[in-house]
Amino acid sequence: MQKLNFPDYTFRFKNSENKIAVFDELRKKFVVLTPEEWVRQNTVQFLLHEKNFPKSLLNVEKQLKIHDLVKRYDILAYNPDGSIHLVVECKAASVPITQDTFDQIARYNLTLKATFLMVTNGLQHFYCQLDYEQEKYHFLPHLPDWN
Repeated sequence: MQKLNFPDYTFRFKNSENKIAVFDELRKKFVVLTPEEWVRQNTVQFLLHEKNFPKSLLNVEKQLKIHDLVKRYDILAYNPDGSIHLVVECKAASVPITQDTFDQIARYNLTLKATFLMVTNGLQHFYCQLDYEQEKYHFLPHLPDWN
């Protein structure tokens, strides 16, 4: 897999039916290693090891209903009270981050109401903090550590 703009992490791989799979420690199972999954797995490790997010408060690839549409978010980090701290949208490294990517995560966040947003293709990372009172988001140079 392509080298991404993350520290090097150790992953478990296996070959199953001529497909490479990577072990997802949050879902506790092997998942097919697609380019987007590679970014997702590196992002999870980044949140765990660099930003000190508790594993128990992270969630990966679950369904989300927005109006009558069913979508899937990539990564969520919860606060201990159950509110949402962070929503992450992952794209494959070959997919450029565009306004459409920000529009996608903004649509998800209409329902989720997270404090922070992260958009990454593994090469570029963008972080935003939401200000709901002023209806703005502020781009940040880095994602704050879990406190």
